[in-house]
Amino acid sequence: MKSLLLFGALLGMANACNKGTSPTTSTGSAAGYQLNGELNNAQAGAKVYLAELEDNQLVSRDTATVDDKGRFTFTGTTPAPSIYQVKVDDTNQALVALDNQTKLTLRGDATKLNSSYTVQGSSDSELLQQVSNALQMNKTSMDRLEQRYVQARQAGLADSVAAIQQEAQQIQERGQAGVRRLVRQHPGSVVSGFVLTAVLNPDDNFGLADTVATALKAAHPESRYAKALTAKVDASRATATGAVAPDIKLPTPEGNVVPLSSLRGKYVLLDFWASWCGPCRQENPNVVRAYQKYKDKGFTIYSVSLDQSRDKWVNAIAKDNLTWTHVSDLQYWQSAAAQTYKIEAIPQSYLLDPQGRIIGKNLRGPALEAKLAQVLK
Repeated sequence: MKSLLLFGALLGMANACNKGTSPTTSTGSAAGYQLNGELNNAQAGAKVYLAELEDNQLVSRDTATVDDKGRFTFTGTTPAPSIYQVKVDDTNQALVALDNQTKLTLRGDATKLNSSYTVQGSSDSELLQQVSNALQMNKTSMDRLEQRYVQARQAGLADSVAAIQQEAQQIQERGQAGVRRLVRQHPGSVVSGFVLTAVLNPDDNFGLADTVATALKAAHPESRYAKALTAKVDASRATATGAVAPDIKLPTPEGNVVPLSSLRGKYVLLDFWASWCGPCRQENPNVVRAYQKYKDKGFTIYSVSLDQSRDKWVNAIAKDNLTWTHVSDLQYWQSAAAQTYKIEAIPQSYLLDPQGRIIGKNLRGPALEAKLAQVLK
């Protein structure tokens, strides 16, 4: 659900005016964008706001007034193609892409703009709307599934809960696959750069992200989305799928240094976790189940803890019955391994093949077991 939450958060951002920023609007410019809006159910005199997405926040650019036929217009210039929010109020917004050649028409219902809007005149904005529609369909399915999940949890139906979790993962994967198809068809679009940094995880889609970063940098070298995506791709290159996992050499609770590379010859789940991490502890039973099922078939686990307290770390290992290799330098987020793998959230995991190559990332529950069943046959 991460991609949906991120996209929804972008739509719902409050506008902000940064020190040193100023509107880029103009009138009568020979070169610049023009956005013509037509809104049903909009009151004459109502305000519509235009904000530009900069560094994960929306910066106010212009305000327009709706006439008695629901029409409004924004005109202005932009240094490079960029993503903008058209906002009626906190619950009615749409995202569009504008550059200095854009002549865009946006139509929709002012009372349900998110789901009703259409755009015409800009291939980038049309692509952004397609992405929005795909994620909206995904969200609708996930909302229905969440109701079933809550009912199953309340009834104590463990098998049903597990089945619903698996179905949710399949829905999420289908939704992201649809978004990836759209991005793959438009690698040089600023929208693709935006989607890969804000909706999809470039680390989990490294090949696609690398392709888009190259194409976007060639088409729009000054684009903030090209620069941001290129930075993320470069940072992820060492731990991309297909790369040999960087070695880790940290001590066990007993003080013995065990390198990750010492487990070559087996499929290894490199698992970053901590005793204080609730989601990690919730996922541990799934990891234990996979370990018990495949430990005699060439599979093992190398867990790196981001703990600070040895006692809490050791107690959690025992309480959760984690009977595999554990290491930590007890340096919290400053752990040498966390720095190497650019860990910013846990749980996070990498599945390595017998040669130490990364073949999977963040496989949870049924997804981990399915991948192990595939590779271990």
